[in-house]
Parts: sequence; C-alpha cells; structure tokens
Amino acid sequence: MARGHRSQIKRERNAQKDTRPSAKLSYARVSVQKACFVLDAIRGKDVQTALGILEYNPRYASSVIEKLLKSAIANAENNNGMNVDNLYIEECYANKGPTMKRIRPRAQGRAYRIEKRTSHITIVLNER
Repeated sequence: MARGHRSQIKRERNAQKDTRPSAKLSYARVSVQKACFVLDAIRGKDVQTALGILEYNPRYASSVIEKLLKSAIANAENNNGMNVDNLYIEECYANKGPTMKRIRPRAQGRAYRIEKRTSHITIVLNER
C-alpha cells in the first residue's frame, strides 16, 4: 500500500517527471529499422543542422521525423520558454509498434503473409 494522501502521492510522482521538451509519434507507418537509419544521422546534432539533414535525406522516414522535430522545437519554445538557437537533440529513438497482418494471394491457392510494421518515434531536446 502506498503511504500518504492521494494528492501527496501525485505531487511526488510529478516531481520526478522529465521536464525536457519532447515529441512522440505513435503508430508511424515505418519500420523501426528504417526509422533508425534516419535517427542515427541526427542524434546529438543541433536542431538547425538536423533540420537540414532531414530536408535533403531521400528516405520516407525523414519527412515523418522532420515534422516530429518541428513539433518538439515548438514544444520547447512555447511550453518551456527555451531559445531555439541553443537546442540540440539529446535523445531520439524508435520503439516497435503493433504489426498489421495482411494476406497476399499466391499461385495454386496459396496465401503469403505480409507484415506492415509500425513504430513509436520519440525525440527529446535539451539546451546547451
């Protein structure tokens, strides 16, 4: 059993909360492996450099991650009052989401399984 009043427990839980600005995209229609190629390219970079990399990266995941990065920058600016020029990407990772199973008809009445993978992408920023 937890000790203390409910409001005290909530206060303690909120004190441990991460205050760094972040953005999360759930159920992105891109596999984790493909998203990680792009995330590895921008990890640790400042946000202006990262936006430039994402702008000219030919992969599909880069357009999705670019939108997510812009959202994280807006969160840092509006919610945390941070200066955009000092921001850099502290963490960025992709976790596995649910897989959609589809059927592909094949010769002689057979059916092959197609797995359409999804991912949950997270970007965490910080100030230098």
